Amino acid sequence: MPANSGSPWLQRLAALPRDARDTLFLLTVSAWILLPQIQHLPWWASAFAAGLLLWRARLAWSGAALPGRWALAAALAVAIGATWATHKTIVGRDAGVTLVVMLLALKTLELRAQRDAMVVFFLGFFVLLSNFFYSQSLPTALAMVLGLMGLLTALVNAHMTAGRPPLLQALRTAAWLALWGAPVMVALFLFFPRMAPLWGVPADDLAGRSGLSENMRVGEVASLALDDSVALRIRFDTPGQAAPEASALYFRGPVLSRFDGRSWQADDMADAMASPQLRVSGEPVRYQMLIEPSKRRWLTLLDAVRDEPQIPPGASVGRTRMASQLQWLTQRPITDVLRVEAQSYTQFSHGPLRSTPELQRYLQLPPGSNPRTQELGRQLLAQAGTDAAGTAALIAAAMQRLRSGGYTYTLEPGVVDDIHTADDFWFESKQGFCEHIASAFAVLMRGMGVPTRIVTGYQGGERNSVDGYWTVRNSDAHAWTEVWIADRGWTRVDPTGAVSPGRVGQFQRLSAPRGAIAAAMVTMVDASTLQQLRAVWEAVNNRWNQWVINYTQSRQLNLLQGLGFESPSWTDLLRLLAASLSALALLWLAWSRATRPRLDGWSQLMHEARQRLQRAGIESGPSVPARGLAQAVQHRWEGAAAPLAKNLSGWLLDMERLRYAAPSSSAAPELKPLRERWRALKRQHWPQNNKAQP
Repeated sequence: MPANSGSPWLQRLAALPRDARDTLFLLTVSAWILLPQIQHLPWWASAFAAGLLLWRARLAWSGAALPGRWALAAALAVAIGATWATHKTIVGRDAGVTLVVMLLALKTLELRAQRDAMVVFFLGFFVLLSNFFYSQSLPTALAMVLGLMGLLTALVNAHMTAGRPPLLQALRTAAWLALWGAPVMVALFLFFPRMAPLWGVPADDLAGRSGLSENMRVGEVASLALDDSVALRIRFDTPGQAAPEASALYFRGPVLSRFDGRSWQADDMADAMASPQLRVSGEPVRYQMLIEPSKRRWLTLLDAVRDEPQIPPGASVGRTRMASQLQWLTQRPITDVLRVEAQSYTQFSHGPLRSTPELQRYLQLPPGSNPRTQELGRQLLAQAGTDAAGTAALIAAAMQRLRSGGYTYTLEPGVVDDIHTADDFWFESKQGFCEHIASAFAVLMRGMGVPTRIVTGYQGGERNSVDGYWTVRNSDAHAWTEVWIADRGWTRVDPTGAVSPGRVGQFQRLSAPRGAIAAAMVTMVDASTLQQLRAVWEAVNNRWNQWVINYTQSRQLNLLQGLGFESPSWTDLLRLLAASLSALALLWLAWSRATRPRLDGWSQLMHEARQRLQRAGIESGPSVPARGLAQAVQHRWEGAAAPLAKNLSGWLLDMERLRYAAPSSSAAPELKPLRERWRALKRQHWPQNNKAQP
């Protein structure tokens, strides 16, 4: 095959000058670390940065001249002006990241000298770190490790000034540098004090993520079934006790009580702060929970938590408190993965046991809404009494209608625009997702004079066979009802279980239709293998959240306790950090000395002779061969020193023959006699260091 065969693009790349090749590599690395920013940057910033990088790549490819200062100044003015117009400031997280990204892209158009490259490198490192402002997930970390290695490779390559070294050689050097720095990085991660609020990633975007909110329009919760991302992970820690039954895995979120015909809304915060009047029985279920960032204030805990859940000291959410609807609320939104330890009582009741004026709010319905449903309620009411037994009979009658009335559980019921949403479900469509069913049931119960409200949250979950954690996803979002019964208080009633028993008891979930790629994967790999791979990945991701993202000050102090510190503090962390870094420095020093190249016996003996000749005034640098030293000795030393010069020059010539003689030569001297001859030569009287006459 001809040497010049292959892709014309590869041939053209190989023929480029070194500075063009290095520039293209640096632009590729810059594009890689900028890629995750696309979803957070304004659209114009992504387009502008991409255009600048492509422009610079074209200039490097064609060897054209870089733009002048006026063009760069104009582009900078446009970038600053657009940043100001978008964010109304040039400081802060989002505006700052936008501006730094623009500066990085613009600086690539000034790559004329190594100094410019250094600026690009450090801007690249800063942009790389800014990706963690928005996500600290394991995929983001892995992508940024690749970006880090790319920047280090480019940095090493920039300092290899001679020739045209291959990038693989620079990558190898960068990998060794990263490997040497890894122990220091681990020591800093483990022992550098994490003192809130100085420690943490800023998060000033308070838009919700989880999909659960303080209002629910009938038909909107169904969209969460399309979101398969993790909402929380839970591990049950009760010794000798299995996980609760499937029917008891209700994770409580917002409680909705105000209904306008189309949507349900939560009570005002002032009304929600009353006492919940919680009564529990039986043994509690203890567990640890990792809550993903929802940017909301509620803790979706397993019903029902009586005692305050334990949150790591210094967590950004502040203290917690219980609302009247059994919700546990934090002072500030959850913007990072939050570790919570709590204990729940699955056998509980709450709320007043006797009718109170406050219960009237849970009977309100919009005037003139859902007349057919209210008529159905009057019919059922006429068949039952008004006491607690009658209330139970009303609930049973409504649930029986759901079981036998031809109602179906579906993911795509649609959003009902009319205010008669309950009439549509009971008499027209007869299909719905959990919030359709819960809303229609609540309207029916209120029409019969029974206080009812809707609770949203999560129901069920999936146990990971790899690490034992239960995974609850956004697709497990659920809506159920609570009905007030005299002498019992608020009682959970899940009408979805009457329409689709598998949804509550067997963790059967509706899922969105698979896309083309997902369908192809299923045909190529069996479902059990995919499920196992998913379990392994989620277990790894859970460990990342546990030991990296959620490595808080409390965990640092727990680590010190495990190392023998009785009452650890941040000063102990600093001392341990200093000791660790000192130990690493000593280990590195010992290793460098142990691996330092050692001279062989001939080189050591010759080095000793050179030093002695240098002191005697004869130039004997490493570039002077042994034969040259012999000639210099005979030339410089005469008279009384002539015998010594003769013996020393003979010794030097024998040293040369020993070094360069063929291995099979029998005339080559051995090193041991030469060492003994050198000792004898050293004992003789050597001339002083003076300039002898030629």
